[in-house]
Amino acid sequence: MQLWTLSRGPADERSVLLQSFTNPPADVLGPCFHRAQIHLVQEMANHSMPACLQRDAGLSSSVDAKRAEPRANEKKCSWASYMTNSPTLIVMIGLPARGKTYMSKKLTRYLNWIGVPTKVFNLGVYRREAVKSYKSYDFFRHDNEEAMKIRKQCALVALQDVKTYLNEEGGQIAVFDATNTTRERRDLILNFVKENAYKVFFVESVCDDPDVIAANILEVKVSSPDYPEAHRERVMDDFLKRIECYKVTYQPLDPEGYDKDLSFIQVMNVGRRFLVNRVQDYIQSKIVYYLMNIHVHSHSIYLCRHGESDHNMQGRIGGDSELSLRGKQFAAALRGFIEEHGLSDLKVWTSQLRRTIQTAEALGVPYEQWKILNEIDAGVCEEMTYEMIQNTFPEEFALRDQDKYHYRYPGGESYQDLVQRLEPVIMELERQGNVLVICHQAVMRCLLAYFLDKSADDLPYLKCPLHTVLRLTPVAYGCKVELFYLNVEAVNTHRDRPLGKARSGPAPLLLRRNSYTPLSSHDQVKRPRLYSAGNRPWLPLAPSPSALHFPNTPEGVLLQSQPQVAGGCLNPCVKESTLTAQKKLLTASASE
Repeated sequence: MQLWTLSRGPADERSVLLQSFTNPPADVLGPCFHRAQIHLVQEMANHSMPACLQRDAGLSSSVDAKRAEPRANEKKCSWASYMTNSPTLIVMIGLPARGKTYMSKKLTRYLNWIGVPTKVFNLGVYRREAVKSYKSYDFFRHDNEEAMKIRKQCALVALQDVKTYLNEEGGQIAVFDATNTTRERRDLILNFVKENAYKVFFVESVCDDPDVIAANILEVKVSSPDYPEAHRERVMDDFLKRIECYKVTYQPLDPEGYDKDLSFIQVMNVGRRFLVNRVQDYIQSKIVYYLMNIHVHSHSIYLCRHGESDHNMQGRIGGDSELSLRGKQFAAALRGFIEEHGLSDLKVWTSQLRRTIQTAEALGVPYEQWKILNEIDAGVCEEMTYEMIQNTFPEEFALRDQDKYHYRYPGGESYQDLVQRLEPVIMELERQGNVLVICHQAVMRCLLAYFLDKSADDLPYLKCPLHTVLRLTPVAYGCKVELFYLNVEAVNTHRDRPLGKARSGPAPLLLRRNSYTPLSSHDQVKRPRLYSAGNRPWLPLAPSPSALHFPNTPEGVLLQSQPQVAGGCLNPCVKESTLTAQKKLLTASASE
C-alpha cells in the first residue's frame, strides 16, 4: 500500500516514505523483498534519495539476469501485485441466481473486444466434471462434509487453471465465476493471488427482489445441465432450497470493516445501486465503468448499412458519396420495415456521412448523428478501388491481407482503432431500448463482433451485406440474431479472406504500426474526410498524381508539384486563400 502512495504521492513525501521502504516490515513485503526491489523503489524516488543509498543499492549481474527471465519463471512477491501490468483476477461473489454468470460472460466479451485477453472459469463446470450426476440441493448443505471437500477441491483445480492461463497462455484477466460467499473461500483466493503476484477485483451481486430471482431461475436454471428434462415447478423448488443452503453461511463483503482494504464493486438489484471501493488501476476502472452501464431489460438492436451509394457501385472505398437509385429504394423499404414491425419507440442513429443521413431522412422519424459512427478512415486510399490500391500501393495491399485487424491505412485508421472509437456506442446500446443503427460496413462489423463474441481475426471478414437488417436480441448468455433482406438489389462489397490467411497461431510480427509511414509512395496528400454538398474538392481523389487521372476534376487539371489551373474551371466558392493553401500542400508533399 505504501508503494502505491510512493508512486502517486507528492514529491515532498517521497523521502519520508522511502525510509520505510529501505527497511520494510517482513509482514508487509515478505522475505523475498531483496535488494533488487529496494533499488526499484529508490529509482522511483529519483532525486529524493541520498547519494549514499544509491551506492548501496547496486545490482549484481546475476540479479539482472534473473529479472530478465519470463514472468512465469520469476519468483513472485506480494508487492508486484501493485505493478501496472500485473494480471488481474476478477472474483464473482453472490448467492445463486443473482446474475453472476451473466455479468461474467458479458464482461469477458467486452474485455476481449477491447483487446484485453480474458477468460471465464466457471466453478459449476468443474463441479459437474467431478460429480457426474446432480441429485438434489443436499449437495450444497454446509454440513455435507464429503460434498464440501469436493467443492473445495474443484476450486483449487480451477485456480490452478487460472494460473496456467495467466502465466503461460498469455491471458491478462481471469474471471473466477463462483458463489465465493464465505470469507474462508475469499481468503483462500487472496492467498493464491498474493503467491502469484496478481491483482484481484471482487464483483458482488446482491439482489433481494423475488421477481428478479424467480425470472432468472426460470430463464437460465431450468435449462441448466443440473436439471435434464425436469419439470419447471420441481426445478424452482429445488433451486430455492439450494439458495437457502448458501444463505446459512453467506458473508457479504463488509466495506466498513473486514473488507475495507479490498478492491470491489457491489451491484445491488441488477444495477439500481452500486458501491465501489478502492479501484486500483485503469483496467479496474474500465470494469466498473462497464458494469455500471449494462442493464438487464428486454430490447432489440437493429443494425443495417446505408443504402447503396454511388461509390459502392464504382467499387470505391470511403468518401462521402450520395445514395444511388437502388439505395434510395432501400431507404423507402426500410421505412416500410419499421412500420410493419410496429417500432414506434425506435431510436435511430446515423453517422455524419451523407449516405447514412439520406437513408434516415426517408424514414420520417427523428434521428441522431454520431461522428464516431463514421466509416473507417482509409487515409490516402480514400475513394480508391481495391484494384487501384493494389496497383498504386502493392506493399500496403499485401500488408493489409497479412493482418487486416491491426493494419492501419497510411494517414487513416485500423479496425483496432475503430473498435476503440466505437466503445461509447457500445455503452449506449447497452443502456438503451430499441435502437436502429444505420452505419457502414467496417463499423457494423465491429459492433457485430462485440454482440456475437467474435475474435479480432474474424472481425474484419464478417459479412454485412447492403440492404439487409439484422435484429440482435440479448438472451441469457448470448445474443439471438435475425436477418431481414428487404428485396432491393445491391452490389456485393464483401471481400473474402485471402486463401491460406486463416490464422492458426499467434499474430505475426507487424511491420508497421504508426499511423503515417506508408511503404510504397512518398507523394501523399492528407485530405479532410468531409466535403460540403455540391463543392467537390479540386484535388484528385488518389494520392499518386503521376499514375492516375480523374475525370471529375476540371478539364486539363492534373496534380503536379506546380499545378496549373485553368481560369474559370474551379468552383466559384473556392476562395483564393484555399487555393494557395492547397498549392503549398502539394508542393510540400512532392518534396518529401
